[in-house]
Amino acid sequence: TGACLAAGTLVMGRIKGVKRPALATVLPSPVKPVVLCDVGANADCKPEYLVQFAQMASIYAQKVIGVRDPKVGLLNIGEEEEKGSQFAQQAHALLKEQVGSFAGNAEGRDVLLGAFDVIVCDGFTGNVCLKTIEGTAKVLFKELKGVMMSSFATKLGALTLKSGLKELASSLDPDVAGGAPLLGVKGACIVGHGSSSAKAVKNGVLASAQYVRSGVSEYIAQSV
Repeated sequence: TGACLAAGTLVMGRIKGVKRPALATVLPSPVKPVVLCDVGANADCKPEYLVQFAQMASIYAQKVIGVRDPKVGLLNIGEEEEKGSQFAQQAHALLKEQVGSFAGNAEGRDVLLGAFDVIVCDGFTGNVCLKTIEGTAKVLFKELKGVMMSSFATKLGALTLKSGLKELASSLDPDVAGGAPLLGVKGACIVGHGSSSAKAVKNGVLASAQYVRSGVSEYIAQSV
C-alpha cells in the first residue's frame, strides 16, 4: 500500500486542488454496495480532508457503481451530531455545511445495513473497520461450515441451502472488487490486498479499466 501511495502521489501526481488522495473500497455488503473512504491512505486526518473524501467517494459511487444520489455518512460512535471526538464533531460540522448529500453519523452497526451509500472516516479507523468486517465474515463462514458438516442431518440441510450460501459468500467476497482505488490522483491506481488471489488480480485489472472509462479522475478534477 505504501509503495502504491508513493507512486500514485509522486509519479502520477495529485489532481490539482486535492489535499490528500484517499483509498476507497466497496464493502462486501449483501444489501447493496457501500463505499468506505478512507481505508488506509491517511492514518492522521484533518476534518476538512473528510469533506473531499466525501466528494471524491460520491463521484466514484455515481460513475462506477451507478448510485444516482449517494447518501453520505460519517463513521462515528453515535447518531447525534454532538457525539464522538473533537475531530468527529468538527468533521460533522464541515460535512453538514459543505456536502449537500450528507445525512449524518453512521455507527459501526450501520456500515453493512445499506443506510448510507458512502461512509467517510480517517484512514486508521477505516482500515480497522474494513479488516474487522473481512475477518468476521471468514470466521462466520468457517463456523457455519463446521456446523453444517457435523452430522448427516445437517449435511442434508446444507445440500438444500448450497446455492443460497454460494450467493451469500460471493456477495461478501472482497476478491470480487479486486482492490481499492486511490481517489484524487491523475489516473487509475487500484491497490490490491496483500493476500490477493488470482481472481482478485483479474478483477483489479477490470476495475482499473472501468475506472478509466468512467472518467472518475476527470470528474473529481472538476468538483474540487
